[in-house]
Amino acid sequence: MTNAYSFDGMLIFSILVICTCAYMRRVPRLKQWFLSEKKGFLGVFYKASVIGTRLHIPVALTCTLMAVYVLLLK
Repeated sequence: MTNAYSFDGMLIFSILVICTCAYMRRVPRLKQWFLSEKKGFLGVFYKASVIGTRLHIPVALTCTLMAVYVLLLK
């Protein structure tokens, strides 16, 4: 189990948010609902989706490495 207040937990949470927002950016209806705001609190999700789509290879590798870390080393 990963603690949310540890560095591992924050890293896993941020990677999951980036992956989820990048997926939501690919679906037109979800993009219109969740990623239309570019400023404020909801702007964080827009920025995470931009990071996820522009850096999709490093994000996928990091997600895979974190999955291996959680499954085997934790």
